Amino acid sequence: MTPGRARALLEAMRGVRVFVLGDVMLDEFLWGKVARISPEAPVPVVEVTGQSFHLGGAANVAGNLRALGGAAVLAGVVGEDGAADRLREALDGAGVMAHLVVDRGRPTTLKTRIVAHSQQVVRADREQTADIPKALEDTLIERVREELGRCRALVISDYQKGVVTARLLRRVLALARRRGLPVLVDPKLRHFALYRRVAVVTPNQGEAERATGLSLRDADGLAAAGRRILSMLDCGAVLVTRGEHGMSLFERDRRPVHIPTAAREVFDVTGAGDSVIATMALALAAGARPAEAAVLANQAAGVVVGKVGTSEAAPAEVLAAFGGRGR
Repeated sequence: MTPGRARALLEAMRGVRVFVLGDVMLDEFLWGKVARISPEAPVPVVEVTGQSFHLGGAANVAGNLRALGGAAVLAGVVGEDGAADRLREALDGAGVMAHLVVDRGRPTTLKTRIVAHSQQVVRADREQTADIPKALEDTLIERVREELGRCRALVISDYQKGVVTARLLRRVLALARRRGLPVLVDPKLRHFALYRRVAVVTPNQGEAERATGLSLRDADGLAAAGRRILSMLDCGAVLVTRGEHGMSLFERDRRPVHIPTAAREVFDVTGAGDSVIATMALALAAGARPAEAAVLANQAAGVVVGKVGTSEAAPAEVLAAFGGRGR
């Protein structure tokens, strides 16, 4: 892709509204340094020097959409706790229109990462992953019904934390189909068979292997897995994210497109998948071809993994990755 085409697509993405439905989370980072080993157990003692909070999961997808210049509508479930308050504050600061339904019986999903010398030491998760009750499903379905007419794409961000239930998925996909909207899914194995007839699924290599039962260690296995997922789901495209090996896009009746990684240096892969699907959705909604959207998504992910902590890619950063100059 030329810098000129990248610039044109990034400008076309400005203001495009995308609906995000899924598992919202709050990412907490405790920053510090290690100077000694604990006398109590053979573990490092981290002297905490700072703390920060960031959007996570589906909320991070919405944040990435806004960072790229798009408009984001988000629906998800939180608890009645301090993490939910911080999440609302962060979403408001990012300019995300958020419909957060409260479930008093579960905590807001909170992932706490302790990072020392730019390396993650440990992660602690506070969450409940049981399916949300039917009443909350109905509330979310109604929010989607109310907002989808003003959106140009739908992203399902399934982290398997209980929000994306089989019933919710069926109802929401039907709503999107009636409106002719492209649906993009960041999948999990539990619901894989339900992502039928969507525009794009974005499994990572491990998810693609588990879904198909195939090894993706060579080109033949990768191609076979891509074809099998296209057939299994009757979907428009499959974008397999492969870490340091880049991405591979599979579409019906087209040759696979293999995109080398855009990352110059990898400091933290946290949230890279959120950046990929946000960029892909926004680009497709703005008129990009799937291969063009995948190339943009690859560059955005390369920007994100070059930063420490959950982060986003701005249009100028993505354009600079193509050799262009941002405004």
